[in-house]
Amino acid sequence: MDKDKRNEKSIALAIDLFCGCGGVTEGLKQAGFAVIAAIDNDPICCQTYRLNHPEVNLFEKDICETSALSLKKILGKRKLDLLVVCAPCQPFSRLNKSDISDERIYLILQSVRFARALKPKYVLFENVPGIARNSVVISQLKFEFAKLGYNLSEPKQIDAADYGVPQRRVRCVIVASLKSDVVWPSPTTPLGHRITVRDAIGNLPTAGYVNSQDPLHVCRKHSKLTIDRLQHISHDGGSRDELPTHLVLPCHKKLDDAGEITHYCDVYGRMRWDTVAPTLTTGCTDVTKGRYAHPVFDRAITLREAALLQTFPRNYHFFGNSGQIARQIGNAVPVNLAKNLAMIFLSNKGDKL
Repeated sequence: MDKDKRNEKSIALAIDLFCGCGGVTEGLKQAGFAVIAAIDNDPICCQTYRLNHPEVNLFEKDICETSALSLKKILGKRKLDLLVVCAPCQPFSRLNKSDISDERIYLILQSVRFARALKPKYVLFENVPGIARNSVVISQLKFEFAKLGYNLSEPKQIDAADYGVPQRRVRCVIVASLKSDVVWPSPTTPLGHRITVRDAIGNLPTAGYVNSQDPLHVCRKHSKLTIDRLQHISHDGGSRDELPTHLVLPCHKKLDDAGEITHYCDVYGRMRWDTVAPTLTTGCTDVTKGRYAHPVFDRAITLREAALLQTFPRNYHFFGNSGQIARQIGNAVPVNLAKNLAMIFLSNKGDKL
């Protein structure tokens, strides 16, 4: 066997289900995996994915209508090391207040038929903590994977800030393994060693309303009233509590049933330079959606700053308009989190799951 074939055989292989704009794939590649296939049904995300991962076989279609045998054909006689499953998190989110049953909660169970066909050594599930409270889904997942010979770990809650992400982002992970000795990696950036907002975006050039070098690093066009409000909020962590009465939003003046002022401190709040950012959402460049104002400038963070706080490389390309790009960034799995989680399957250090 020649050297190239030996090297090809030794490379760990992965498949990315619900790949979105490619945060997991980027992290897997940085960890040393070769991602051979991915699936997502969002056409905008798929455009971004292709811009950054043109070598991956991308299936732009509903996962329920995607044949596992199509992926098995791509895998061929090779062994699959890792199947990553980041099913839509919205049905399990505490922000989802709908009383209507969301059928998307069952999408995670699509992983069963892919595991059956592909027989990966490991399956990694990443989602919001709320998934652990859905006993029906977790029980079904455990039952189905046990039939395939897998050990399914208990849901484990982690903070992305402990794994190289300059952002407080609590997630739930579950691992299915054909072996019983899967171990969990020790935090790479524990409390006291975390990457900060300053580390992530502090060296960027000043953003203007136009940037020919980086179209994502441009200021959002705020109204005069929004800018007036931001000018009254102190730098480096200030909040809307500092606003004078005439600038307080009408909705924040309303009394709730207990006679107390409705309190959403993070709205119009500034990030702090020397700590991690708050959890980024799809509204991450809108100061009315959370603590997304720049630490010192009177504006929301730019799309590029948001992407860097999600640990996308500075040269990562995004397709779509500003709203579509913000949605992709906010929904993504942070690249460094994916990379550091992937290390579980390439090493044998850490605490047992």
